[in-house]
Amino acid sequence: MDTLTLGQLAALAAASALVGFSKTAVSGANTISLAVFAAVLPARESTGVLLPLLIAGDVLAVLVYRRHAHWPTLLRLFPAVAAGVVAGTLFMMWADDATVRTSIGAILVFMAGVTVRRRRTAETVAEPGADDGPPTAGERLKARSYGVLGGFTTMVANAGGPVMSLYLLSAGFRKLGFLGTSAWFFLIVNTTKVPFSVGLGLIDGRSLLLDACLLVFVLPGAWIGRKCVDRIDQRLFERIVLAATVVGGLQLLLT
Repeated sequence: MDTLTLGQLAALAAASALVGFSKTAVSGANTISLAVFAAVLPARESTGVLLPLLIAGDVLAVLVYRRHAHWPTLLRLFPAVAAGVVAGTLFMMWADDATVRTSIGAILVFMAGVTVRRRRTAETVAEPGADDGPPTAGERLKARSYGVLGGFTTMVANAGGPVMSLYLLSAGFRKLGFLGTSAWFFLIVNTTKVPFSVGLGLIDGRSLLLDACLLVFVLPGAWIGRKCVDRIDQRLFERIVLAATVVGGLQLLLT
């Protein structure tokens, strides 16, 4: 980190602003940020630098969208996510940088393809909240599958955002419900990840010093996202999320 060039610092600053934007507008755009961090910094260490910035963005998103969360969905996801975080921690104990980038990139591209196929063949889904009856067996299975994958990817490369975005889109969430539910989800999950990241040596004094320099860029990004979200059409919103997921995944695969 002591040898970062001005161009690399500028790239990290732009990626940090995109973190704020993704938290208050287009969640899938966050994959571009993690790809930039993984390209500028060693892939493993980049996850430790990015995590505090994500938590800062999560706090801002909760302040804005806290009333729109769908808690039955959150409670359904958390047990599976916990299992995924544990699996991701074990994976990070032996995986090198190339393995991290390739694995996460492949997962993101695959999940985007699955979601596009599902949305083309499925009927319109009602937004959650109107009927909070017991979930069906299929809904429980989907929540567990996405939950484990989301926990694993968020622990390995802070890449749980796209996975959970795909889950919330497939569940029929509209913009505000999507943003409110994901805001609470990631504030809780990312905060829980901190002890694991410290134990793996991914967060230390030097990484926190870099975070202190980059945090100032998260705030304007979040403000821009909040101003833009009401102007984004729902269909365009979904397309942007999917496109950002594919772009971020391909960047990880090709770097």
